[in-house]
Amino acid sequence: QLQAYGGGLVQAGGSLRLSCAAPERTFSGYVMGWFRQAPGKEREFVASINWGAGRTVYAASVKGRFTISRDNAENLVYLQMNSLKPEDTAVYYCTRKFGDHNVADTRQYRSWGRGTLVTVSS
Repeated sequence: QLQAYGGGLVQAGGSLRLSCAAPERTFSGYVMGWFRQAPGKEREFVASINWGAGRTVYAASVKGRFTISRDNAENLVYLQMNSLKPEDTAVYYCTRKFGDHNVADTRQYRSWGRGTLVTVSS
């Protein structure tokens, strides 16, 4: 159910927007997160957003380039990625947890759906 969409091949400096449908009954208090996993590397935090208040948190590596947002009416969460770099190449996953503590900790999230591959060429 937590499936990410919108990946693809883009040149360095380009942009992509990823989408993910939040599970039903996602309400205030939940946090939606984006993580990514590059080949041979561990899964890492990218960004998160509190579903109710809209508070956002970003990894230092993407701050200023990526923007996470949500559409409460449509139950969608987005990741707008600008100024992409080759090191952004990874499979991107969306996920959900309750409570906005430790949002960057992979272990806090239980459900991982299918990711979407983002490839940035130099």
